[in-house]
Amino acid sequence: MSNLAIYDMDRTITRHATYTPFLLHCATRRAPWRLLFLPLVALSMLAYVGRLIDRARLKEINHRLLLGHRIHPRDLKPLVDSFADGQAQTNIRPGARVALACDKAEGRRLVLATASYRLYAEAIAERLGFDDVIGTGSIIGLDERVHAKIAGDNCYGPAKLRMIAEWVEKSELKGVHGHVRFYSDHVSDQPAFEWADEAVAVNPHGKLRRLAQQRGWQVVDWN
Repeated sequence: MSNLAIYDMDRTITRHATYTPFLLHCATRRAPWRLLFLPLVALSMLAYVGRLIDRARLKEINHRLLLGHRIHPRDLKPLVDSFADGQAQTNIRPGARVALACDKAEGRRLVLATASYRLYAEAIAERLGFDDVIGTGSIIGLDERVHAKIAGDNCYGPAKLRMIAEWVEKSELKGVHGHVRFYSDHVSDQPAFEWADEAVAVNPHGKLRRLAQQRGWQVVDWN
């Protein structure tokens, strides 16, 4: 029986969000002229705030603006590696490293479950010692390029729990996995918090802090 420790990534194990910094990292190193599209990136974010588009569409738009419609994995890999190296060195909460070490010492299977694109989340996870990654996928076309289109669901909110459940089944852990500990900073992960045996709110914002107090969930500060 395998006990699980499932971690959100952005602002849970990392101090800051990673998606826009990843796209900026790629644009700066691969095609600096794409930074001219930053006003359009800002407009897309306003459209999201105004509920004209959802999170998945926001990601696809910004991916296309800053990284391009499609890119070959061999061209993407050095960008992913350099970004992941920087994140592992400068953007990880100290408490996250302690928690990962403790969960590993307890024999737990370490799982990263993030709304961030799996194409770079896997590289960050590898540097932190995770065993598995659940994240937002990217369509790989017949041209073998990574396209600016999400494959399946954006791994956020209720979709994250569905994707965790799918991973559990594919990993042949359904009905046989042990205790599940789940960490996140955001109330959007309420479905996963409630599914887990042990919920840990990490540096929570106001809504999650209040929910954690109501439900008796542990609240930790990883700074």
